[in-house]
Parts: sequence; structure tokens; C-alpha cells
Amino acid sequence: MVRQSTPLLVPDLSAFTRSLARSLAGREAMPGHVELQNLIARAAGYRNLQALKARSASPIGARPDTPAASAASAAPEAAASLSANARRTLSQFDAQGRLLRWPTKFTVQRMAMWMLWTHFDGKRRYTEREVNAILRAANAFGDHVTLRRELVNHRLLARRSDCSEYWKLPARPDDEVRALLSAWRSQRLALQ
Repeated sequence: MVRQSTPLLVPDLSAFTRSLARSLAGREAMPGHVELQNLIARAAGYRNLQALKARSASPIGARPDTPAASAASAAPEAAASLSANARRTLSQFDAQGRLLRWPTKFTVQRMAMWMLWTHFDGKRRYTEREVNAILRAANAFGDHVTLRRELVNHRLLARRSDCSEYWKLPARPDDEVRALLSAWRSQRLALQ
């Protein structure tokens, strides 16, 4: 059997180790190697080991001599000029632009909401079902309800009191968020 290496990039080591420790707490015996690999993948924000392997097979995990990897190398230049919070926010999204996990830090949450805000058209009204569909596609951790609520809380989306209609609010991002959105768009364009 040929062993294939699976790279693992952990943007926040502290959150990773806390999550892994919670998963291992209360166990009577050490888990087997496959179960431990799944626990590690979950602590890093993936659904399971297969999701981690699929992610490492994507262009972002490609070898440096491939065309997709060389195109992706242009994106870090744009990200280098970002603030620490903006870089942390950018690392919360995968190559497809999906939010991998709900950020623990409020400033990162706020910036992530701006990135999700770009998925909506300001000239139309949405039903709750349409908003849910957009947010399901825009996250990898399966909690579109939290994202919908937070978009409303951050005053990026508005809704009728009976939740029958949603719309994008005309908001103006600050300079830090504008730089983040620009870096995010250039990163996604480099990967296409």
C-alpha cells in the first residue's frame, strides 16, 4: 500500500489543541490510529479525515511546481500587507471561499461576515430558504443558522419581522475590511 502524505496547516494552534483535548477528555483508552486521525482532522476544522485529504488534494495543496500552485503563490503577496486579524480571517476560508469554522475571536467573526455579505445581491430580496441555500454553500461546518443570524446582528442583512424576506443592507466596509476583501478576491481568482 502506497502511503500518501496529507499536509495539515493549523491557523490557530491554541484552538486546535483545546479542541483536540476536549475530544480526548473522558476517554478510558487511547483511540485507534484511524479514530485519532479523525479527531485531529475535526480539531483542525474539517468534518473528518476524508475531508482533510480532499482539501489537501485541491489546488491549494498542490505541489509548488504545478501551474495552480504558481498562480496561487501570487495571492500571499496581497495577503502580506493585511493586518493580523485580516490574515487570521482569510485563513478561516478554504480554496472554494467557504468558511471552515465559526471563528472564536469577535473581530475575525466581524470580518468573516463581510466576506459572506459579498455573496448577496443588493438589488434583490431573498426568502429565508434562499438565504439558507447561499449560506450552506458558503460554509463547511454546517451552521447556516448562526451565519444568517450574525449577518443580521452585524447589520449586513435585514429581514422582515416574520423572517419571510431578507435583503442586503448598503453598508460601507472600513479600510481593513476593504483590504481583506480585495486579498480574498485576488486569492480566489488565482485559484480559478
